[in-house]
Amino acid sequence: MHSRIRPPDSPFICRISQNRLIHSCSFSLAVPISRPRKTIVSLFASYSKIDQPIPATTQISGTEAYNVKFQTLPSCKLGISRYPDFEYNAQGGAGTGTGSKSNEGNIINVNFDVNTLYIPPLTTATTRFLGLPLPPFLKIDIAPEAFKGTINQDTGKVDLEFKAKFLFSVGNLYKAPPLLVGTVLTSEESKGVLRSGRGERLDKEGKCRLVGVATVQPIDDGFMNLFLGLPTECLAKMNAVISISTV
Repeated sequence: MHSRIRPPDSPFICRISQNRLIHSCSFSLAVPISRPRKTIVSLFASYSKIDQPIPATTQISGTEAYNVKFQTLPSCKLGISRYPDFEYNAQGGAGTGTGSKSNEGNIINVNFDVNTLYIPPLTTATTRFLGLPLPPFLKIDIAPEAFKGTINQDTGKVDLEFKAKFLFSVGNLYKAPPLLVGTVLTSEESKGVLRSGRGERLDKEGKCRLVGVATVQPIDDGFMNLFLGLPTECLAKMNAVISISTV
């Protein structure tokens, strides 16, 4: 009848009450092993979620940056009041700007640096009126002040707000006050009371035809006001190439 108390892992006790103690031992051993394992797995999963990078599809839109280049082409036209259009060769004009992706569709917001934007002046070398070149000393410089807007890469639609000063001069003899012109150069239709025109959207090569009707207000020059019939409308038809590339 003598017995000794043995530690729980004694094979002797397991032999005496094999069914009961094996069940009891397996239960007691399973609890301390399984709980830490679940805790470790849970912590590892939480850490993995925090450490993983944000998928590209969830990144905030509107942060893509672009370089935009603008070039003017021949066969342009400029018209003012009821006079026939000037035939204008704008070859050589250019400008650079930046763009950013809009949150609305595949539209790029563009803003050109007016310090880099050059539009050739109307001179005897670039402009013809009624089939004849402009008189040698007559010159109309174009000084851009703003050039910005939107370009839809899906449809090719272009809308660019354009503001500039037109500076008339005849050699050193005469210089008129600046004519302020503001319009939206668009690939769609632009229509005023006297003037109207329709543009062409960007093609695969980036070529487009932009048109814009603007109202020109009187200036502090009675001769120009009378000669041009100010206030009046002017029309620009500009052939151009717009190139867009990612930064």
